[in-house]
Amino acid sequence: MGLLCELTTKYKTLSIVGMAKNAGKTTALNYLIEEAMDDGIALGITSTGRDGEMEDLVTGTEKPRVYLDEGTLVAVPAQLYELADAGLEVVRKTSYSTAIGTLLICRVMDAGYVQVAGPVINAEQKKLCGEMLELGCELVLIDGAIDRKSIASPDTSDAIILATGAVISRKMDKVIEETAHVVNLYKTNEMENSIYRDAIEKNNHDNKIMLVSESGKVKKLDLLTGLGNSRMIDHAIEENTKYVYIPGAFTTSVVKELNLKKLKQVEFIFKDPTKIFVNPMDWKNLRKRGFSCSVLKNIEIAAITVNPWAPAGYTFDNAVLLKEMQKAVPDIPVIDVRM
Repeated sequence: MGLLCELTTKYKTLSIVGMAKNAGKTTALNYLIEEAMDDGIALGITSTGRDGEMEDLVTGTEKPRVYLDEGTLVAVPAQLYELADAGLEVVRKTSYSTAIGTLLICRVMDAGYVQVAGPVINAEQKKLCGEMLELGCELVLIDGAIDRKSIASPDTSDAIILATGAVISRKMDKVIEETAHVVNLYKTNEMENSIYRDAIEKNNHDNKIMLVSESGKVKKLDLLTGLGNSRMIDHAIEENTKYVYIPGAFTTSVVKELNLKKLKQVEFIFKDPTKIFVNPMDWKNLRKRGFSCSVLKNIEIAAITVNPWAPAGYTFDNAVLLKEMQKAVPDIPVIDVRM
């Protein structure tokens, strides 16, 4: 039984997320599609951007194309329908719009290459996946956009497959460190159910920074971001402040001017781990200073794919990369999609 068969027993929707551009995300997608073809799994394919074109629209370099077997459901914008090499039958015209036309749910009647696209809004992507499942898919694969920071939201899918590889750094140790760091961030503890979580969820509709006291009282700051506002957050934290909710991006600058006592006193809450933009060394230093945090929803990583090749022309020993990555993240399946 292949990896995909195992995953279908646990998940209905999976996002394929790249650690960086050219990390092997589309190669990973093609690998999983081939497994589905071999194992007879009914797939749905969509994207948070556009994929399957022969040439990268940003870099001009050649890209892996997306080949789909008969019976696969796929999201295709109206303007790309005629460009498909595969034979497509329109099953449903959706209400979701893209820059290149209204999205169509199509069934592949004759196998071939297809340019895939999908909604960029998480709520619409989730609805589209639901429609594909209603139409008979066993699993929907969502091809993510450029990098993990923007499209790994837990609102989109049940879990993610994280694509990583040599493109991140010429040093293998750095690739492994960066990947393990992202895995650890995505495992950040979820905030337990309590009056404090209820207070945050009931009041976070306007995406303002919130402080929650020991009694559960909420104080909102007139700030949409903590970036550049460390001093204001420090002044707002009082003796009875227990939590600080940051709705947007979190970097070290958010706590740069926080009094050390206050930093240790409060726990920071984020919507999900994709809001955290801190490198591994700074993250360790924050933890040493007493920084603590949790998220409203973390992200489950179903598998990791490694790509030993970088567009710049250098490669790693694929066996060594695979072995070292498996050692760094022993509780998650790691596969080399090029072997």
